[in-house]
Amino acid sequence: MAVKQKGERSLIADDQRAAALAVSGQPAKASRRIPIWSSLTGFSALRFWKIRVGLGIVGFFVLVAIFAPLLAHQDPQAFSSDALDPPSAAHWLGTTQTGQDVFSQLVYGTRLTLLVGFSVGVIATTVSVVIGLIAGYFGGLVDDILSLLMNVVLVIPALPLAIVMSGYVTVRGPVSVAIVLTITGWAWGARVLRAQTLSMRQRDFVVAARASGESPLRVVFAEILPNEIAIVCSSFIFTVLYAILAEIGLEFLGLSDVYATSWGNILFWATNGNALLLEAWWWFAPAGLCIAILGAGLAFINFGIDEITNPRLRDASRS
Repeated sequence: MAVKQKGERSLIADDQRAAALAVSGQPAKASRRIPIWSSLTGFSALRFWKIRVGLGIVGFFVLVAIFAPLLAHQDPQAFSSDALDPPSAAHWLGTTQTGQDVFSQLVYGTRLTLLVGFSVGVIATTVSVVIGLIAGYFGGLVDDILSLLMNVVLVIPALPLAIVMSGYVTVRGPVSVAIVLTITGWAWGARVLRAQTLSMRQRDFVVAARASGESPLRVVFAEILPNEIAIVCSSFIFTVLYAILAEIGLEFLGLSDVYATSWGNILFWATNGNALLLEAWWWFAPAGLCIAILGAGLAFINFGIDEITNPRLRDASRS
């Protein structure tokens, strides 16, 4: 508790020092990084077991995607006469109704699933950061227009909107799915960042930065953004999870390229081939298990970030 109070007094002193320099006319280095920045970007974050577990799970799937040709030696799209064979030494996870190797499809499918998920996460989070911070900092007409845009996207349910938009796309594939999910997945993060920016734009270190003559964009992205890095990280993780699940859902419904190798298409063809009725559990169970494990890994990372930023959760976890 004493350490926490000392840190708070240090932050208040930094704000007062920056404001005093600004009033006296001296150039002030108003940039201030709260401890959360170092906690999230340094190795200290690995002290939290949830983050270690989450990074381990996600890292495992990333390695599988990178080294897919070394792990699976069979063509995932190659047909054979071994139709619906159960798991064996020749086919570790059995075969499909057309003799395709399920293990190869699962390994190569990790590439496309992760690529779409992380691409949508990066693009949608970038859009939400730019729109949310600009709307919250500038206010006025800019805030009204951007808030209206956010509200319109938030009112419409994301997944049904993605299904409708995917149905009207002429060229179906991973790129079109990524575009649709980016359009539907940025608004909630921007809304949260806007609210946080509204509460921070009158802080002393922001006022000192403006008084020292820094440009508005520099104040937004060099002064305010580092203090909201926890929200940005949480938004990114949640968006990646949403993108992966939504992409698999769209592929399961046949709204993407059904001939691409991905986890969602494995489930799509397993459903069309009546794998459950034929008791071919190896056709759909491994893909479903991988989806659940990857989702749990991303959730663990998100919970770990919450513990870093919220001392009450941290103390409850330790107790």
